[in-house]
Amino acid sequence: MDDNQQAIAKQHNRDAWNRMVAGKKRFTRPAKDEDLHQPLHTVDAIGWLGGDLSGKEVLCLAAGGGRQSAIYAATGANVTVVDISPAMLELDREVAAERGMDLRVVETSMDDLSMFTNAAFDIVIHPVSTCYLPSIANVFSEVARITRPGGLYISQHKQPTSLQASTNRSANGYELIEPYYRQGPLPPVQGTRLREEGTMEFLHRWEEIIGGICRSGFVIEDLVEPFHADPNAPRDSFGERCCYAAPYVRIKARRNNTTMESAPVNRIYLPE
Repeated sequence: MDDNQQAIAKQHNRDAWNRMVAGKKRFTRPAKDEDLHQPLHTVDAIGWLGGDLSGKEVLCLAAGGGRQSAIYAATGANVTVVDISPAMLELDREVAAERGMDLRVVETSMDDLSMFTNAAFDIVIHPVSTCYLPSIANVFSEVARITRPGGLYISQHKQPTSLQASTNRSANGYELIEPYYRQGPLPPVQGTRLREEGTMEFLHRWEEIIGGICRSGFVIEDLVEPFHADPNAPRDSFGERCCYAAPYVRIKARRNNTTMESAPVNRIYLPE
């Protein structure tokens, strides 16, 4: 992947998220009081994190906005939050000041964690964000480097099929309109919960997501598809679209004791 394209995507998305904070858009709203009453239930209803994070070193990766960091801090964890958007991180600082939380805030891209030492974190929490980079291999290798042996990497991603499919229903349902072996950013969109308007997004294949996590030194222990389908939802709505293509995947991975060597992978790229 061209380093220049990676840099262009980072700057574009940094600016886009700064604008979204100014506009008080979705995903830029800090945690509410009710989110903090039972914080582990809020973020870990299925029990992947073991029920007690007190004293754990937790990294909220590409997770600025004052929500993830506050909820994990409320569990008793020692929380560091990383984001590329200074405006998103300012929300974390404001929440920490208002609630008396001790958060470490770091502005950097999710694929550059060079400021952290090896094996610095017990748990890395990574909400949906890999779609904002053209190449994600360095994201996973960096997460593996800073995660302690036996530590957890909980990540969520946009499913490739969802990014391929149209946002509006045709006579045949929601059709695949983007190639799976796509290169370059996806076309911009407006008025859909499936994409973030104004950002530059990229489709990543399962090979890049699942394979990339495994090749970096993790073992995948579980995988779920958060359920958003609503057969009674109006036509062309988020709920109806989710009946046809699940939008997200959430992955639980555990760090190996040693880094796995990258296995050779055959890749086929088709012209658009």
